Amino acid sequence: MKSSLLISTLLLFSINLVSQEYIACARKEKEWGYVGKDGKWVINPQFESAANFNNKLARVKSGGEWGYINDEGKYIINPQFNDAEDFSEGLAPVKKDKFWGYIDKKGSWAINNQFDLAMPFTDGVAMVRKNGEWGVIDSKGTYLINPQFEYMHPFSDGLAAVRKDGSWGFVDEKGTYIINPQFDDANSFSNGLAAIRKGKEWGFVDKTGKYAINPQFEEVTDFSNKIAGARIGKEWGFVD
Repeated sequence: MKSSLLISTLLLFSINLVSQEYIACARKEKEWGYVGKDGKWVINPQFESAANFNNKLARVKSGGEWGYINDEGKYIINPQFNDAEDFSEGLAPVKKDKFWGYIDKKGSWAINNQFDLAMPFTDGVAMVRKNGEWGVIDSKGTYLINPQFEYMHPFSDGLAAVRKDGSWGFVDEKGTYIINPQFDDANSFSNGLAAIRKGKEWGFVDKTGKYAINPQFEEVTDFSNKIAGARIGKEWGFVD
C-alpha cells in the first residue's frame, strides 16, 4: 500500500494491515505497537508480541502473559493467560494453568479451562481436544460430539473429516459417520467434493462417499470455483 512508503526505513516492521481496522501491528527493535494507515504510531511499541485487531480488540503479550487491548491501547482484559487467540462469535480461546478454555469480552470464563487444545468458534461450534482426543462443543461448553477422534478438520458443507484408528472418514454435526473411515488422509469438503488419499494417490469423493475422481494424483488442492489443482510427476494441471 502507498501508506507503507511513509514508514521510516529505520524501523523494523512486520505488518499485516487489516482493512476493517486501519491499524496494523508493527515492531520497532524488540517491541511491538500499532501504526495507523499513515504509518504513524497510534499505540507506542511496548509489547513483547502482538496480533492485529479483530472485533475491535487485539491480543498482546506483556510480562510473559497475554491480554487484550482496545484501539486506544488500554487493557480491556489484563495480561494473565499463557496463550490466547482472537475472539470469534463473542468468545476467545485462552490457555491458563496448562489448559484451554473460553472467555467472554469481559475476561470472565464462559467455558472453564479444561482442554488440551481449543479452536475458535464457527457457526456456534468449536473443536476441542481433551485427553488427546478431539470432539465438538457448543457455546455453553456442552459436547455435541464427545472427544473420540485422533484428529479432525473443521466442519465444511455440513461434514467434518475425522481420523480414528489411523483411518479418515466424515461425520455430521451429531458425530454420525456419513462416510466410514477408509482413507489414509482427507481434507475438508469444498464445492461439494473432498480430497482423499488411498495409499499414495489422491482423488475426490462426493458427500455420499462415492468417487467423483478416482485416486490417481500425487498431490491435489481443494476445489475452488469448481476446479482443483492436481499433480502427476512434476506436472500440474486442473481437474473439474
